[in-house]
Amino acid sequence: MQQKEVINIQLYDYQKDIIKSLQKAWREGYKRPCIVLPCGGGKSVIASEIAKRTTDNGGEVMFLVHRRELCEQIENTFTQYGVDMNKCTVNMIQTASRHPERFSPKLIITDENHHCLASSYRKIYSLFPSAYCVGLTATPCRLGGGGLGEINDKLIIGPTVKQLICRKKLAPFEYYAPSLADVSKLTVKRGEYSAEEAEILLDKPKIYGDVIKYYNTLSGEKAICYCSTIRHSKTMAEQFNAAGIPAEHIDGNTPTERRGEIIQAFRDGNIKILCNVDLISEGFDVLDCQTSILLRPTKSLTLFIQQSMRCMRYQPDKHAVIIDHVGNVHRHGLPDTDREWTLDPKPPKKSERTTVPIKQCPQCFYVHAPAAVCPNCGYAYQPTKEELKQQREAELARIVDDYQSPMECTNVKELYLFAKLRGYKPGYAYYQAKLRRWL
Repeated sequence: MQQKEVINIQLYDYQKDIIKSLQKAWREGYKRPCIVLPCGGGKSVIASEIAKRTTDNGGEVMFLVHRRELCEQIENTFTQYGVDMNKCTVNMIQTASRHPERFSPKLIITDENHHCLASSYRKIYSLFPSAYCVGLTATPCRLGGGGLGEINDKLIIGPTVKQLICRKKLAPFEYYAPSLADVSKLTVKRGEYSAEEAEILLDKPKIYGDVIKYYNTLSGEKAICYCSTIRHSKTMAEQFNAAGIPAEHIDGNTPTERRGEIIQAFRDGNIKILCNVDLISEGFDVLDCQTSILLRPTKSLTLFIQQSMRCMRYQPDKHAVIIDHVGNVHRHGLPDTDREWTLDPKPPKKSERTTVPIKQCPQCFYVHAPAAVCPNCGYAYQPTKEELKQQREAELARIVDDYQSPMECTNVKELYLFAKLRGYKPGYAYYQAKLRRWL
């Protein structure tokens, strides 16, 4: 294969650290580590460096992807990085698993490693047990919340989204969630919302008009619009065009040549809105795409992260805008919410799950970390009933904490609180209450 011009790409310090941790894991006997790095953190550069070191030493590399749209992009990245493409193949997993006899890899790299539990991936891993393996993903979890421990044996955690924003490796963002329809009652099939029901719910002229209105108000810049079905996506593209905003729809059945023309027109700025279902999610990079429009409700944290953060690729002075019309943020939190990853295949019990602490401004629909005032428009929040209750309980605790003896308590509730603050058993409060004939 003819090599193209090699571009000198310098690794960031955190990327070097990740590669060192990977090499250490292999030396320690881990067979299939998984690198965890947020969308836009440079996973393809890390993969390029690992692949280049392998091919430079004469080893064959198998790079696995699950969509053909990603093959050309990865091949171009590897070629520019200097990977010997005579010794490296970028393969759709379906092709690799059907014809494994074509390969003898020393290294297997799994792109979007959260797909690794599928039987086709398992087949490849079992056929080449002596090969070094590594997975790359932003979200090492299943749809139901469990980890990837059936395949991976170690997680190598890179910087968080917040850290990458601070380092100017991801763009800062604004998140808005103006609700257009109640998606909470949609049927759930195999762990995901019914796309057909979502389409029916959102397929209304008023909703189309509101989507366009909020886009014009909150962004007006180049955007990727994620829809529930292909029909829904085509309709949204038609509605944007009717409003004078150049838009196109693409899906897996769009002819390859035509799909390439549409994506290039989007990159060039001749198309302002690119509508799709799940096609433009993983591994698709357009640096100056500033906006994500979410019209596809999902229970998948992976899909939410991939779609909401597609507009957060870094450029100087860029500020990303995420417009979530289907409440995904209330299910998954903000893109920069800190998350604890685990290899445990079992999802946490409901009692162990925590509600993501966010607030949504009723005036401008801005979503942010808890605060007394909306940082976007200055709206002052009124305390909720629960917050008022917590304030009263905290105030009462401060008062009772100043009591020197149980005789200062004025009711049974204060006695029990006094006992708790002093580390006494509840029976102490009960006995004191009986003495004062309150029980």
